Amino acid sequence: MRRLLWITSICTTAYWLAWFVHRPLVATDVRPGYEEFVNAFPVADGWYAVCLAAAAVSLSRRRPVALLWLFAAGGAGMFLACIDVLYDIEHGIWGRGMSGVLEFAINVATAAIAVGVLRWGWTRRRALLGP
Repeated sequence: MRRLLWITSICTTAYWLAWFVHRPLVATDVRPGYEEFVNAFPVADGWYAVCLAAAAVSLSRRRPVALLWLFAAGGAGMFLACIDVLYDIEHGIWGRGMSGVLEFAINVATAAIAVGVLRWGWTRRRALLGP
């Protein structure tokens, strides 16, 4: 689980580096409304990445607070996935060639990881919280 948390945190950070350094690499649209929409996400995605990393560190240190960070990361991931999916459906993003396929894959991965993190934490809550 720690590896998944770190990889997801790093990939989320890498996406934003690409967005600000070489936008065509990750952008699926060029409309100003799309850019305004995506530009609303860095702080929320930053929080998501911090929660993922904090959960990984807490798990490594066997701290009970790992459960809190797992739930925060899972909740943040689901929230981000839901907002992104709704926008993409409303604006036909998924049907736009390979960039649409990439966006769809990001949406599915974000939701799947969020559900997985929440489930993993919930099923291990007693062990994580300790005696």
